[in-house]
Amino acid sequence: MRLSSPFLRAVLLLGGLSAIGLAAAQPGPALPEWDRLTPAQRDQLVAPIRERWNDADADKRRRMLGHAQRWQAMTPAEREHARHGMHSWKRLPPEQREEARALYAKLRTLPEAERAALRERWQQMTPEQRRRWAQANPAPEPREGAATPPR
Repeated sequence: MRLSSPFLRAVLLLGGLSAIGLAAAQPGPALPEWDRLTPAQRDQLVAPIRERWNDADADKRRRMLGHAQRWQAMTPAEREHARHGMHSWKRLPPEQREEARALYAKLRTLPEAERAALRERWQQMTPEQRRRWAQANPAPEPREGAATPPR
């Protein structure tokens, strides 16, 4: 089975990685370690997350904390793989994102043997066949407040 297509990688990385933020590399002089940042610099970095946390209900807060814990548990290679998947997701056109959501939702309901068969069948489909399949098997609407990649 070929997993090299950006589309399939995005599908496989969609779950659990949807709310993880990306750290942008900045050119220029090296910035200090966290412990050497000033309190104002730390506050500036944390402020957006503080706002999201304060605006979130209990379920969303649990998900945010779970995402952070999973991110911390990842190896550097796993984090890089996740970043690559998120970048691939951002480059997908909206139609392909909907197809990815539909495929991912369906794959989650199938036993492993059927998942493998569907992935293989998906690889053989034309873009038009994929579009029709996604229309016939739409992804469920996200729960209110659920962390999902942009639609």
